[in-house]
Amino acid sequence: MHERFRYKTKEELLKKAKDLDLNLPFSDDISPLLDTASFDGFSVPNRLVVQPMEGYDSEPDGSPSDLTKRRYLRYAAGRSGIIWYEAVSVSHDGRSNPRQLWINRKNFDSFGSLNEEVRKSATYSGTVPFLVIQLTHSGRYSKPEGKPNPRVAAINNILDRTAPYILTDDDLKRIQDNFVSAARLAADSGFDAIDIKACHGYLIIELLGATSRQKSIYGGRDTSSRFRFMLETIDRIKTEVPGIIITTRLNISDLYGGGFGVDESGKSDFREPLFLVEELMARGIKLINISMGSPYFNPHITRPYDTPLPGVKVPVEHPLSGVLNMINGTSVFQKRFPEIHFVGSAYSYLRQYAPNVGAAVIKNGDASFIGFGRSSFAYPSMPLDLIRMGKADPAKVCIACSGCTRLIKNLHPGGCVIRDREIYATELKKLIADGK
Repeated sequence: MHERFRYKTKEELLKKAKDLDLNLPFSDDISPLLDTASFDGFSVPNRLVVQPMEGYDSEPDGSPSDLTKRRYLRYAAGRSGIIWYEAVSVSHDGRSNPRQLWINRKNFDSFGSLNEEVRKSATYSGTVPFLVIQLTHSGRYSKPEGKPNPRVAAINNILDRTAPYILTDDDLKRIQDNFVSAARLAADSGFDAIDIKACHGYLIIELLGATSRQKSIYGGRDTSSRFRFMLETIDRIKTEVPGIIITTRLNISDLYGGGFGVDESGKSDFREPLFLVEELMARGIKLINISMGSPYFNPHITRPYDTPLPGVKVPVEHPLSGVLNMINGTSVFQKRFPEIHFVGSAYSYLRQYAPNVGAAVIKNGDASFIGFGRSSFAYPSMPLDLIRMGKADPAKVCIACSGCTRLIKNLHPGGCVIRDREIYATELKKLIADGK
């Protein structure tokens, strides 16, 4: 049964987990989070990751605004080992919001300038972070002008409310060209790695599960066809943008009918995702960021919360069950592919105890990195506090109130309405005044 976070001590938290018959890992020693990690010639200073949470605050041309820069400089000063930039569109029509970041030939130098500032700020704070850009096409959730303009891989009877435009193979080839062009611009902008986004209901994860797509080289029952777009894109980037590291944020289960990584009833089935990761490993992929579910359909899966969005039903499952589902799902992949560094998600609900759980997960070999999305909005300096004090400050943590999600859903700049009140509480007041 769903329940708000009310645990004032670790004993109360662990007792609740035990009452729910959940084996929640926990360690008083948070040092595993502060260990370095190495792959592809890079040394990452710690195991803490800023997850790609969208701020929806770009300039109209898709370049970073002052508000965008403010967020990333706060992350840099906070000393996370990896700063995983939010979703950056590869084309105008693929933007999920008129203020979603979009890298293009006219503005890519602004991303380069931001990276220089981020590295300078982080180095001043004592860290050299690994910078990843998440490249995406929003597909079903495209809203380049602020109104739905869905471009889908295939019809989904659960998700579709109106008849969307089904992308042709020629459309997809043009979109693939956009991914490759954006990757080249990202490399020129100084990013260390490129994430080919394959999660949360956007275009590439849809293609991976597009069994109903007919007469197409990019869909159908055969996995080789459904995997083709993603793997071709990776192969082309490896050839045409030599030297850039490629990664992905991957949904290992959409957890809805017709999605990827599910059985006929919509429950998790990891067989195809495991096969996909084998293909990724064969291409030299050493870093994968794990996720599940969709913020548009079942947001509690990857973002267990206290308070749902207005009008959204309270989920049946306890948030701690959601946390464990993500931990256990990530563990399946980390144990199967120990050569790959996997980033775990869904820790923010745990507040000040998230580092203790994350440290135990790493110590147990269930993930290589621990990611924080909403928590990074609220508490960008948490890594610095862990380094200096050995614990997180309860007065600074995310409280899983869904305020940031509410802003983003309604096309407002996203951030923490509680801990970054000066800017984002004002945005929330505007929403409330508009009845949203």
